[in-house]
Amino acid sequence: MSMSDQDIEYLEGKFPTLSGSAFAAARERAFASGRSVLQSDNGVIYEVFPDGTRKRVKEIEHPTPVTPGSKLRIK
Repeated sequence: MSMSDQDIEYLEGKFPTLSGSAFAAARERAFASGRSVLQSDNGVIYEVFPDGTRKRVKEIEHPTPVTPGSKLRIK
């Protein structure tokens, strides 16, 4: 069964919301089991603990801004 371009665009449009929900649920499951998660914020990776405290782990490059619909070549 092949999908039309319209079907593909519809599913691609749902991806950000669905992936955000999946990540939020995984984060909550990790916290509920007493585990920490890693989170990037403003060029820094933090370890975030279930009680809300954060520990700075590493500085990283700031995110690359991307225009929706554009294509990037990854080397």
